[in-house]
Amino acid sequence: MSTQARGLNNFISDLRNSKSKTEESSRIEIELAKIRKKFNPGDAKLSSDGSNPALSSYQRKKYVWKLVYIHVLGYDVDFGHAEVLALVRSKKYSEKMVGYTALSLLLRGSDPIMTSIIDTMKSDLTAAPNNSSKKSKSVIKNDSVQCLALCSLANISGLELIQAMHLEVQHILTSPTSTSQVKKKSSLCLLRLARTSPNLISGREFSPHMAVLLQESHLGVLTSVLSLLNTLARQQTSHYESLIPHVVHILSLLVMKKGACSREYLYYQTPSPWLQIKLLKFLQLYPNAVEFHDMSMNESTNAHVNQLINVISKILTETDVSDSINKSNADHAILFEAVDLIVAWGTTAPVTLREGAMKLLGKFISVREPNIRYLGLSTMASLAQIEGSVEGAKNHQATVLVSLKDADISVRRRALDLLFVICDTDNAERIVDELVAHLVVADAGIREEMVLKIAILAEKYATDLRWYVDTILKLISIAGDYVSDPIWHRVVQIVTNHPQGDLQGYAAATLFVAVAPIRCHETTVRVAAYILGEFGFLIAERPGMSGDEQFRVLHQHWFTVDTQTRSILISTYAKLANLYEECRPLVAPVFAKSKNSVDVEVQQRCAEYAAMREAFSPEAVEDLLREMPPFEDKRRSALELRLLETEGENSAAVAKASVPSEVEQQRALLAAQMLSSGPIEEDMANGMQPIEEQDDEVASKPSDEHPEDDMEGNDSRVVGADPSGDADGDDGGMARDDQSERVLVGIPKELIPAMRKAFSNLCTSPSGVLFENSMLQVGVKHEYVGAQGRISVFFGNLHSSPLQNFKVRVDQPDHLRMQMQGTQDLIDDGEYDAPGCTVATKTQAKLMILLEVTAPFDDAPSMRIMFDTEEGEHHDYPLRLPLVATCFMEPVNLDPGAFMQRWKSLEGQERECQEVMKLPPNAPEIDEEYMDRVSKIIVEGLKFGRCQGVDPTPWTVSGAATFRTGAQDMNGNNINVGCLVRVEANPKANAFRVTTRTLHPLCSKAIKNVSLVSIKLAM
Repeated sequence: MSTQARGLNNFISDLRNSKSKTEESSRIEIELAKIRKKFNPGDAKLSSDGSNPALSSYQRKKYVWKLVYIHVLGYDVDFGHAEVLALVRSKKYSEKMVGYTALSLLLRGSDPIMTSIIDTMKSDLTAAPNNSSKKSKSVIKNDSVQCLALCSLANISGLELIQAMHLEVQHILTSPTSTSQVKKKSSLCLLRLARTSPNLISGREFSPHMAVLLQESHLGVLTSVLSLLNTLARQQTSHYESLIPHVVHILSLLVMKKGACSREYLYYQTPSPWLQIKLLKFLQLYPNAVEFHDMSMNESTNAHVNQLINVISKILTETDVSDSINKSNADHAILFEAVDLIVAWGTTAPVTLREGAMKLLGKFISVREPNIRYLGLSTMASLAQIEGSVEGAKNHQATVLVSLKDADISVRRRALDLLFVICDTDNAERIVDELVAHLVVADAGIREEMVLKIAILAEKYATDLRWYVDTILKLISIAGDYVSDPIWHRVVQIVTNHPQGDLQGYAAATLFVAVAPIRCHETTVRVAAYILGEFGFLIAERPGMSGDEQFRVLHQHWFTVDTQTRSILISTYAKLANLYEECRPLVAPVFAKSKNSVDVEVQQRCAEYAAMREAFSPEAVEDLLREMPPFEDKRRSALELRLLETEGENSAAVAKASVPSEVEQQRALLAAQMLSSGPIEEDMANGMQPIEEQDDEVASKPSDEHPEDDMEGNDSRVVGADPSGDADGDDGGMARDDQSERVLVGIPKELIPAMRKAFSNLCTSPSGVLFENSMLQVGVKHEYVGAQGRISVFFGNLHSSPLQNFKVRVDQPDHLRMQMQGTQDLIDDGEYDAPGCTVATKTQAKLMILLEVTAPFDDAPSMRIMFDTEEGEHHDYPLRLPLVATCFMEPVNLDPGAFMQRWKSLEGQERECQEVMKLPPNAPEIDEEYMDRVSKIIVEGLKFGRCQGVDPTPWTVSGAATFRTGAQDMNGNNINVGCLVRVEANPKANAFRVTTRTLHPLCSKAIKNVSLVSIKLAM
């Protein structure tokens, strides 16, 4: 060979002896020019295929080998393809070998010239053995040619080649005349083709052929076939399930009868470990293989399952640590694949196998070898996710904690993952505390990951959310630089969305203390600024925590924080100035100075907040600076998404984080009963406890003849302070309590018309004043999503002295589920000696009500306000909350045909409610502008969808909506009520007729009443 390729050897020697890159390139350019001239001499005639017939076999091979070598060095070779194809078409094996090698390297499947070689490759693939006297030599030659063609096809694998050749490759693989060598090559070639074109092979048609191939005795062929089978089974899993018995049989032979393995496939006395691993990987694709199987029943149809369980059991029990590293690695590779198979089976795996695997992994995580310890921790994390297996992993908790201090950071990460997986409600506090303690000494490489996982665990298993808040503050104090924005954002979301109990007040007080020192982390300042701005009023009456003190502890950090933190502080200052009059002179200089800030965000905020009071009315400013609504919840929190981004979908920690914990399931169950505000966040109702029923007085229902009385803001019979509602209005709403010598003051009659109008306005608007006199102003803000809503009631003291013993009692009818939270001692629980709270001058008390409607209703719940003044007066104001049926409507858009079809289907005395209302003589005439206002009320106020095209005249407005409830039917679906309304105007008579049709009489009545009152307000 050296004699024949002397020119090639000399060329290679010249390149190796080159002293620089330039010299090498120059030599290659000279050689390429020489080869190009030999391939295409100007005076010679070329063959039809473009090759030079004047070249001898030696010359053609030599020049093509040079091109191959130049290509391997990284230089572009863009000629000589015709000579390569000429070598492939040759009848000599030596030329074919050179041709196919060059074809694999120099050409691509997308090259147009490849179409001309398809017939030659097909001929080489299907060449039959020669039956001459030189049979053995001929067979070897034909086998070699087939192998050359298969290798070249696998390396090129162009789309046209795949479509043209894959059937021939399948035929060679399944042919009984193909030798073992050819079967190995053909299976690997088909594997490459299947990966390039996934839908190439039909599993239904090819699986019987795979069953025959799995009966091969040659382990080399089986290893190659299993590589192909694993790929095909991942693409079409169900079609290859019938091959499980064959795979189990092969695995059983290798594990149970090691003597059956030929010597050349023994690797340190382990029978073909690579084949065993491939067999186990195939079985992992079928997690239901052992489901419903009973070992005590010897069913012939499931004999392979018994055999498989015995094989896995033997692998678990007889795998020992060997002195030979190579043997130990091979045995442990098989062992870990067997454990992965148990993990894939999940709860269907026999308990003895799961327990045995967990016990064995417990030994591995305590060995010295870091690779074994790494695999043991990683596999145990996957095994612990199976229901019922986490208890076994908990037994090794102490060992895992030791691994957190390992010198290898990859081992530390796997230990952290395992602790994350085995954490539950029982051991959450201990694990989190251990992790927080270890965070102090942890190096920078793992701190960020630890902080993220501690935050997720603290939220996931916090039975008391106050512990969660404390844990996050510890993280900030220990590793504040590694606490990302999503972590403290999540704290804000949870505190905001959980008004139950004293969480908001506790968070505000805790953060006030945390931010008081001049030296604290900037993240603490951000959290404290937001929480104090939203919920600082809950602690304002505590000693040393007044509004001006809150401003001072925050403002001391103004000069040391960045622009983002300053922006949060500015919004907090604006809210403090709105709540506390004493803060306004403190805040004004800050805004005035920062109006000229170089930072645009700071400048804009200060300018807007400073000009707000001049540009808007006090009510508008109050509404703009109220607390933020609850945050919208997503299927995955920002922390879980961050974990998914850093670790990937296959991480055990990600799988654990995506499964709701027991605590979260309880919160979700409670969230179905207790409602949050819109936009709704699932965590809003987390941790809420059912409140006790209160013995509230229920005001009497007004009569149907006067629908506007249904909407009034107080009971028209109650004008004094007598709780029964009986009082004489001639004394200006005052009476005397003979027992206590107190003057009882109720609502004077002259305020009732204004109260009715205010109540009616609030029924169709999101916020406003419900009641106001010289003593008290009651503001309401309410919002609804579906069957759920939130009502915020603000009680402002307009008097010159504090209002003492201030209490509020809210009626809780059967059709509403309520959860209330407010200023301390504000809510009256029905006890006679309830102390009440004190509302200082120019301050507010706040009541928040979370509610859900469970049934139709036509009456608004009552709310009674009681307080004492320093003058000895006891005030008792019976009001009604602006909570009516139309608050829970969702608009429905119907075309005219669908509307009329439903309208006719709802005919009937019980389903229809109708009333004619004649406007007063001083009312404006009904015109198109008036009808536009009516249409706006129906759409925006009553939340009905306007059905265009139903009415031929402009004097009729039709709408459709759905009344949402939180009640559920037998199938667990929410019960809803379809509602239709038609408002018809008669301009000549200056009257309106309102007709409502629903499936429930109370809905019809309620919508009719609200519509009539709202139309009257449109005047």
